[in-house]
Amino acid sequence: MVFKPQQFHDENSAMADAFPVEASLEQQVAEALAISEGLDATELTVVATGGEIFLGGWIGSRDELDRAVEIALAVPGVQTVTVQMQSPGLP
Repeated sequence: MVFKPQQFHDENSAMADAFPVEASLEQQVAEALAISEGLDATELTVVATGGEIFLGGWIGSRDELDRAVEIALAVPGVQTVTVQMQSPGLP
């Protein structure tokens, strides 16, 4: 996974400036997911609201979903994880 500075029409994201704690938490979770073994995080999105992390996108299996939640919860500052993902192995 490649991380690029957030841009909106070639300008720096105002959201990162307005909510630096959430932006930092999102980045920490995204980086933890990207470097983890046993998980393909290329199609995942991470959004932070306070200490809550929303994981979205597409994931390959229930095992990967469980692993993603476990990784997100291990990041300091994360209190809860809400999952909104699609997967062939999920109902």
